[in-house]
Amino acid sequence: MEAYKTKMVERIELPDREERETNLEAAGYNVFNLDAEDVYVDLLTDSGTGAMSDEQWAALLRGDEAYAGSESFDRLEAAVADVMGFERVVPTHQGRGAENVLYGALIDEGDVVPNNTHFDTTRAHVANQGADPVDCPVDGAHDPDEVAPFKGNFSVERARERVDRVGAENVPCVVLTVTNNSAAGQPVSVENTRAVREFADEIDATFVIDACRFAENAYFVHEREPGYGDESIAAIAREQLGYADALVMSGKKDALVNVGGFVAVRDDDLFERVKQRAILYEGFPTYGGMAGRDLAAMATGLREAVELPSVRDRVEQVRGLGERLREAGVPLYWPPGGHAVYVDAGAMFSHVPTEKFPGQALACELYREGGVRAVELGEFAFPGAERPDLVRLALPRRTYHREHVEHVVDTLAAVAERADAVSGLEVVDEPEMAELRHFSARLQPV
Repeated sequence: MEAYKTKMVERIELPDREERETNLEAAGYNVFNLDAEDVYVDLLTDSGTGAMSDEQWAALLRGDEAYAGSESFDRLEAAVADVMGFERVVPTHQGRGAENVLYGALIDEGDVVPNNTHFDTTRAHVANQGADPVDCPVDGAHDPDEVAPFKGNFSVERARERVDRVGAENVPCVVLTVTNNSAAGQPVSVENTRAVREFADEIDATFVIDACRFAENAYFVHEREPGYGDESIAAIAREQLGYADALVMSGKKDALVNVGGFVAVRDDDLFERVKQRAILYEGFPTYGGMAGRDLAAMATGLREAVELPSVRDRVEQVRGLGERLREAGVPLYWPPGGHAVYVDAGAMFSHVPTEKFPGQALACELYREGGVRAVELGEFAFPGAERPDLVRLALPRRTYHREHVEHVVDTLAAVAERADAVSGLEVVDEPEMAELRHFSARLQPV
């Protein structure tokens, strides 16, 4: 049974099939362009789409809206120190704001930035600084069928090979994303985190953890890594994050809020550089583009994130969706990650070549069949990245119930039954920056 009960509801409605067909065509076969009111079950992202707790709503009402030095900032600062072990915090309006602030202060043109796997906005921010984002996943990270406990780990060997070619002086930072969103939300072990810490010391680089889903990752460590079964989620999170020099955080994930993020650092000099850049792009360093009420809600959410019942319910709901889909014969990336189930669209639509975007075709068919919105994370989102054509079903936190999950399973099973009749898509309009094309490009059926 879930560790919470519902206090507020929102009415949703499934448009009829003809209306869904019209909506899809008007959206240019890009589900980002659909209106939310036309979506029945929205699994586009878990970022900022969850339900806040009553304690968070109470904190929201008590928010201090002072421009500088607000009590709400003090609460966030204390929560980050207690939960994550960092005393220097700069808030931002969301995760990509934090990326802009931190990476703009760390990275110069011509640099190389290794990451276990860059997500779309991270890759774009690194590229925007004129640097080269280099993915260093472990073997098997992009194999949907290989079962391993920590497929999200960082390959130090791959990173060291790149450093040997470009020189350590051109690698200002090493980034570890937990969980590894672009590798199907797979977790990273504490042992691997220690190894990355040692590697960063070896090349004199700043070790950054992208901590968006740090609590989910700690739950997997609690389950799977020897020696941590008796440790609390809070203790595991503190240890794992404790190896980093800096954190970049979207509060819209494990901090359980609808807006906000932050940068946390240990070094005084980097802290000053980050603060000055935040003033330029986000706002004064004690509000960072956020309302005081949202700072207060995020502080409360951070503390709730490491409570075992909350994170266990979250991960188990995702796992349950994966198990139901597997029973229905839907090809999946296995095992499920902490925030989403990833469907192997390349296997489901094996007759559609990668250059015709089988993943995007599946995202469109999910909406056409059942009003379900998901996101493609294959060739369309990551052009030329040589990864499987996956579609992510990201479950918002504390939002959907068993009946919604069953509807998603039925929808995917129906699409799988008529898979041979599905054709691919081609891009007809896209932005200049390839790393961000899936947000706004328009397509048409082949």
